[in-house]
Amino acid sequence: MTLFGLTAPVIRPTALVLNILVAVIGSFQFWRAGHFSWKLFWPFALLSIPAAYAGGYLQPSAGVLRILIGVVLLFSAVRLIFRRSDPPETNPPGKPLAVSVGAGLGFLSGLTGTGGGIFLTPLVLFCQWARIKQAAAISALFILVNSIGGLVGYFSAKHSIPTLGIYLAVPAIIGGSIGSYLGSRRLPVRGIALFLATVLTIAGIKLIFTR
Repeated sequence: MTLFGLTAPVIRPTALVLNILVAVIGSFQFWRAGHFSWKLFWPFALLSIPAAYAGGYLQPSAGVLRILIGVVLLFSAVRLIFRRSDPPETNPPGKPLAVSVGAGLGFLSGLTGTGGGIFLTPLVLFCQWARIKQAAAISALFILVNSIGGLVGYFSAKHSIPTLGIYLAVPAIIGGSIGSYLGSRRLPVRGIALFLATVLTIAGIKLIFTR
């Protein structure tokens, strides 16, 4: 959306809508493939949902929102470039730490319209809290619940959803179905990850530095 010149206030709610559609599919696919762990997921989600509501309710200035989303895109690109293989051992975080991390990521997800999974996944892998597919599984549901919370907060501030979200719904569902199936059951595709990282980098730079 950034590459096509859409404004940050339009991108934010549209992204939340598409997040919900795709995350429903992704959560189901990864759960069906046996990668989801409720024990690992719920501490992250406990306070993230009300925090996402608070973030979605707020309406920062357009300039601040552009920078926030731009940084998120660049962070996502770095995550894809440096994506690594499964750690030899995993050690899940303590519940107080997971709850605190989830609250912070939930607020950021509602504020930027990202769902928070793009932060949770690399953090989980970097800290060796879970393996790649397990991290993807909990991140999919994390995106779902926080996108719902953020969208409810957005509605509570008396905003409306741009019609663009309706037009993009079907392509998002199709792409989400294909991507979640491949991600949960097939080998990771390094070339696609690098291509997407390039697109995200260009979009992030354009959003931050273009006025």
